[in-house]
Amino acid sequence: MNVEAIQQTICSSLCADVKIVQQGDDLLCVSTPFAFSDGDSYSIYLQGLQTGGFRITDIGGTLMHLSYDNDIGKLREGTRGKVFRQIISELDLSEDDGEFYIDSPADRLGANIFRFGQAITRIHDLTFLNRVRVESTFYEDLREKLTAHVDAESIHENYLVPGLESAANYPVDFFIEGFARPLYLFGVPTREKAMLTTIILQHLNAAHLDFRSMVVFQNAADMPPKDVSRLMNAANDMISSLDADEAFERKLRAVA
Repeated sequence: MNVEAIQQTICSSLCADVKIVQQGDDLLCVSTPFAFSDGDSYSIYLQGLQTGGFRITDIGGTLMHLSYDNDIGKLREGTRGKVFRQIISELDLSEDDGEFYIDSPADRLGANIFRFGQAITRIHDLTFLNRVRVESTFYEDLREKLTAHVDAESIHENYLVPGLESAANYPVDFFIEGFARPLYLFGVPTREKAMLTTIILQHLNAAHLDFRSMVVFQNAADMPPKDVSRLMNAANDMISSLDADEAFERKLRAVA
């Protein structure tokens, strides 16, 4: 294998895909193969620094692009926020009022442009936690939605029902006091959780406890119909998605 020839081929291919276009007196647009999932190219620009070198910046384009389909505020909260701050730290990225940038010496410009592209890619990947919630963020969002409608002090998480046999094996995600009957609410982001919630509700019902149950799915349409049917038979109320705001508020009012 001719390593030098392979390196030259790769370098020439990469260089062919990178173009610099003058935009204004002090701004250069860097066209690269980097693109978002919808095909739009990353916003990457160069600004000369008085101290020498260049500022690699997106001039705010990344967050503006992501805001079209996402709540940008969510990127800085909970699990997403922790990962967001980790990305900023690991890639030595700076931020100023929604603009991401890296100040680079001229001799490190190529490497830092690729590092900047990597940072934008990882920030973009965070938005998948909005569209396909992993379990941890789903419960954060469910808790936030609950506190928008009921007093936070009335919410008890991982509640063990007093007097219930083997209560530790049948925890309730959220017990919300203050209603005419105790409200036991369960979040269901996965099929496994749907099956577990069915078992817990069947056990609670068999104990002849006085309560009302509500199930909130991440997305009921993604669940096997038989699992949804079994859960429907065990629960009093079901909400098909955490994004069904009107149904969530209406059903909470109905049990008041």
